[in-house]
Amino acid sequence: MRYRLEGRRVYLRPLAVDDFEAWREVRVRCSDWLRKWEPRASVGNYQVYDRRLFGARCATAERERISDTAYGFGLFLADRFIGETNISSIQRGPCQTGNIGYWIDEDVAGNGYMPEAVALALRFAFETVSLHRIQISIIPRNFASRRVPEKLKLRLEGISLKFLEINGIWEDHVHYAVTQEEWIRLKPEYRSLYFS
Repeated sequence: MRYRLEGRRVYLRPLAVDDFEAWREVRVRCSDWLRKWEPRASVGNYQVYDRRLFGARCATAERERISDTAYGFGLFLADRFIGETNISSIQRGPCQTGNIGYWIDEDVAGNGYMPEAVALALRFAFETVSLHRIQISIIPRNFASRRVPEKLKLRLEGISLKFLEINGIWEDHVHYAVTQEEWIRLKPEYRSLYFS
């Protein structure tokens, strides 16, 4: 199943092999800017700029959608690719939870596109795939990324020490979260700001 999540200025949809050139152009141009916030690239990792590996990544994302374990989206402004947002590590059973991650093209950062994208992903998580809780984890010094959940009024839950290996270093992460009950309260405000 293919999804297209429409916001006021941006939209989200799963990436396809045809998106490779646009994706590679942004990733290569922004590599220095993104490197300090992401896991180290390795062979087989999506950060290796190879069309075949990108196609395999798209196929894996489709299998994850089918199995309801993750949902990955390209972020588009008009028809320009500008980043990604994903819902990953979905747990069902008594948890009904997932994590949201994101990155954006340095050239368009700071224009409010990512809060809109994350609001779209939250609506999808709570209303389409019926999760109960979403978490966003960010390196504490990444103030630009932290502005996204803060702008969306997500709850700051705390910090985990040495939580993820990022660019070869075990980094602490702060956690923001929102539950289905909080979503119901936040949705009217999001609708007026972000939804078409």
